[in-house]
Amino acid sequence: MQLMEEKRLPHALLFCGPAGCGKMAMAMAFASYLLTSTANNENAKRNAEALLAQWQHPDLHFTYPVIRPTGTSADHKMVSDDFAKEWHAMLMEGPYFSIDQWLSRMKAANQQAIIYASESDDIIRKLSLKSSQGGYKVSIIWLPERMNGECANKLLKIIEEPPQQTVFLMVSEEPEKLLETIRSRTQRIDMKKTATEAIEQALVERRGINEPTAHRIARVANGDWLKALEELDAGNENRLFLDMFITLMRLAYLRNIKELKQWGETVTGFGREKQKRMMTYFLRLVRENFMYNFQNPDLVYMTQEEEDFAKNFARFINEENVVELSELFTRIIRDIAQNANPRIVFFDMALKVIMLLKN
Repeated sequence: MQLMEEKRLPHALLFCGPAGCGKMAMAMAFASYLLTSTANNENAKRNAEALLAQWQHPDLHFTYPVIRPTGTSADHKMVSDDFAKEWHAMLMEGPYFSIDQWLSRMKAANQQAIIYASESDDIIRKLSLKSSQGGYKVSIIWLPERMNGECANKLLKIIEEPPQQTVFLMVSEEPEKLLETIRSRTQRIDMKKTATEAIEQALVERRGINEPTAHRIARVANGDWLKALEELDAGNENRLFLDMFITLMRLAYLRNIKELKQWGETVTGFGREKQKRMMTYFLRLVRENFMYNFQNPDLVYMTQEEEDFAKNFARFINEENVVELSELFTRIIRDIAQNANPRIVFFDMALKVIMLLKN
């Protein structure tokens, strides 16, 4: 708001920060401010507010990564609007969401979500039109780092020299993956993790959670409001991942090769995005179990279920294997991202875990 008051509003802003810190919420709030600030009378302002309450303002345009559904014609040029219904439904539930939740909305299997080259033409076409309300036109690009090279390069000129009263708001999880030529054309705004105390307070006041439970959830969330919300969901994905971790470790300790192979077959059916999320979760559990051995509660960030398991298991994660286990799981994430055969990858990983637990 200060940028507008001082008449130095940049034509492109890049909101960065850790997951769940409210980057998208900030971008959407700023877009709303821009689209209502130029209303020349109360009726126009109320009309803009009513449209924004449904996220259907004609001068607000959203761009986001999408998948190419199985069976889609190769001639069809994929754009964000192909999933406009799913996107709008997600926005109406709130501005806090992750790429994993978005992939689930699109019913993605193994597809990677990207912003296709054809999106650049769609953005340029929309922003070349005159503002329907006579004020700003705002383009929110969620996860611009997922633009393919052709799309990013085609957008360079319009980002550098946009039409009058046009503002780009980019919301990035991994800004280092953006083209340097894109980054250099934006003003970066870095947002910090949400304070643990603020998350705890919000859980108590907004969700009616008792203080001890809210305190534990807030510490596990570690500044990520999305993670805090996931912990409230009795059926959240991390409980499945915890079960998979427990099973892997028990079977590896028992050297049960046959059952470990079946474990790998089960994980193979998860799909690549879910496999990467699971391995990221495994990495965290390795760290937490190692820290649990120091018997310092301030160093440990686990749910009650995770801690119940750690009481008996943590001693198996020690100075002799913690680094190798972490490197192994990190390598698996990389291999899956590079389209390695998951059946081979996970069975090989299970065999290595056997050896590491026996050190």
